[in-house]
Amino acid sequence: MPIKHSGAFLLLSLGLGATAPTTAFSNDAGSHDVGTYDLAEIVVTASRRAENAFLMPYMINVRGMEELQIVRQVRTIPDALRDLPGVMIQKTGHGQGSPFIRGFTGLRTLFLIDGIRLNNSTFREGPNQYWNTVDPLSTYRLELVKGPTSVLYGSDAIGGTVNAISRSYRDVSLASGVQWRLYARAATAESSAVLRPEVGYKGRRFDVIAAVSLKDFGDLEAGHDLGTQPKTGYDEQDAELKFHYNLTANQRVTAAIQHVDQDDAWRVHKTIFGKSWRGTTVGDELRRSLSQQRTLSYLQYRGVDVTPWLDELALSLSVHDQDETRHRTRADQRTDIQGTDVQTTGFFGHLVMPSAAGTFTAGAEFYHDEVESFRSDYNADGTLRGVRIQGPVADDATYQTAAVFLQNQIAYGERTDLTLGFRYTQSEADAKGVEDPLTGGRIRVKDDWSAATLSARFNHRLHTSGGTALFGGVSQGFRAPNLSDLTRFDTARSNEIETPVSTLDSEEFITYEFGIKHAGARWNSQAAVYYTTIDDMVIRTPTGRIIDGDTEITKKNSGNGFVKGIEVQARYQLSDAWSVFGNASWMDGEVDTFPTSDPVLVREPIDRLMTLSANGGFRWHPEDGAWWAEGQVGFADEQDRLSTRDRSDTDRIPPGGTPAYTVLTLRGGWHLSNELSVSAAIENLFDKNYRVHGSGVNEPGTNLIISLLWTSQ
Repeated sequence: MPIKHSGAFLLLSLGLGATAPTTAFSNDAGSHDVGTYDLAEIVVTASRRAENAFLMPYMINVRGMEELQIVRQVRTIPDALRDLPGVMIQKTGHGQGSPFIRGFTGLRTLFLIDGIRLNNSTFREGPNQYWNTVDPLSTYRLELVKGPTSVLYGSDAIGGTVNAISRSYRDVSLASGVQWRLYARAATAESSAVLRPEVGYKGRRFDVIAAVSLKDFGDLEAGHDLGTQPKTGYDEQDAELKFHYNLTANQRVTAAIQHVDQDDAWRVHKTIFGKSWRGTTVGDELRRSLSQQRTLSYLQYRGVDVTPWLDELALSLSVHDQDETRHRTRADQRTDIQGTDVQTTGFFGHLVMPSAAGTFTAGAEFYHDEVESFRSDYNADGTLRGVRIQGPVADDATYQTAAVFLQNQIAYGERTDLTLGFRYTQSEADAKGVEDPLTGGRIRVKDDWSAATLSARFNHRLHTSGGTALFGGVSQGFRAPNLSDLTRFDTARSNEIETPVSTLDSEEFITYEFGIKHAGARWNSQAAVYYTTIDDMVIRTPTGRIIDGDTEITKKNSGNGFVKGIEVQARYQLSDAWSVFGNASWMDGEVDTFPTSDPVLVREPIDRLMTLSANGGFRWHPEDGAWWAEGQVGFADEQDRLSTRDRSDTDRIPPGGTPAYTVLTLRGGWHLSNELSVSAAIENLFDKNYRVHGSGVNEPGTNLIISLLWTSQ
């Protein structure tokens, strides 16, 4: 049973076999149950239309607003995905989390905001910080679909696709008129304080919500024998405005703007302020900090039951501006300030048409990036040494992608659905301001790529009434080279510098998956086994040259290999008040790489391979009760299967690998009145000193988190 907050949340009860909403103004999905997952959840990401998760041929996880804010009280979007099977949250810094999903991260995982791509052409190889620029307090629900979804969403959708569906006033209030809402959160090990005031209005035909999030994160306190990690704190300010207008009973227009400003988030492990842990080295830089701004504006239309032959029509037009600035001061006090400004114009549209041959979903999308990049170098005395041709990627560059797609869901009898999909994508890069690493002169890099992608998946219910279903299939994925692949001139991993390359081909992936789901009155579970082939992956290749003290690396389409794994997740309702839950995942993967400057390929484990992980616990929540409580144990095994680059990343990975850890968390909450609720958690109860594999900071020690939610009535 969901925690009831008397109008603070709109909670929908969705039974197994429930059909998709029949009006545009029903929520696409209900709020998620407290800390659990529900296979009767209605999701939109897996097929671009609202469908029951039990009927989808994928492993799907959903985390709703109630779980994000009240139960887990998450600090960032990456933290919201923590403890899910097949997901590992690497943190280069306290403000820079990057999920690894089925072995892939960065530019091989796709993030959407209300269906609009966060990914742009400057996203770099390996972990990056961009998912941290999405405010979890503005999110109504997160939907994670694992495995390639390139047919529906294009390049980058390899390890998985996450869609953050933003909140509207109808999501937080049943009442008409004006309502105020105040959310506050504080945490001891983060020395943090978060305050979010918001106001909403709902009328007969329209609703609007406006909010700001003010965040102050102090230096992070690690486990008992490491203590405070200096320079890990940062500030963030977020704002949003979202407006819905009902054109008719079945047609809606949405306009929204979101802004995020994150200041002075350090990569401490590269600096003298880092702390050695289990033999890791400490950097010699005096400063390595990053500031980011992101503004998304969009206008969207959605209609359902538009005509007898058109079930749904959706259109979206967006402008997305993402800026970042990095400040680096070396040991000799030389400084460089560099950054990028990416403005993306995006459009997508799709329609859903039922027919005797199946239910067709057809659509098109177009994204165009305008990229400016800069770098200025300063001497130790602060005088300007020079202005470079480019920053981390090319200056005066464009990148655009156009695609069409078609998917058909075919029913065979009453128990089997077959989903077939096709996509054609055309991508083009034109980078006019690229610095030649050999001559220092200005060169131009221009290229284009095309890809046809197929998918065939099935869902077979063992009984007409539902209950248990088999699912799986074969899905292709691809990733076209982006501006980061082609033109990056910037530090990569520890003591490496990445330089531009003239031509690259697209990466190709194929995932084979088979799984089983069960949804019953007391028992919910899902499990899957998968195998992903990797062909022509763009890998970093040492050239043997040294640039400014760092080893030069470039890129080649030489990475062939695989990732395979098993994921299991379950929840059992012991009684009306008590339930137990758990999940586990195991994966392995290898890829061809160049471990030295010699042109010899070697098959090695993939970088930052997720180890055997498991989570489990209990939940107590009496029906119609004002109290709830939860206990959870998380475990990650030692990771000593290291690639050559893992072993050389001595700032982040201890000699011999990352140690195992077990962490205990207790959570609880109390609904004091119709207007006020309070939640609390003690994370890492025994003050374990640990870090997630590949991270540059250790996780918090014993951390008391308290949050309050007040709503006007």
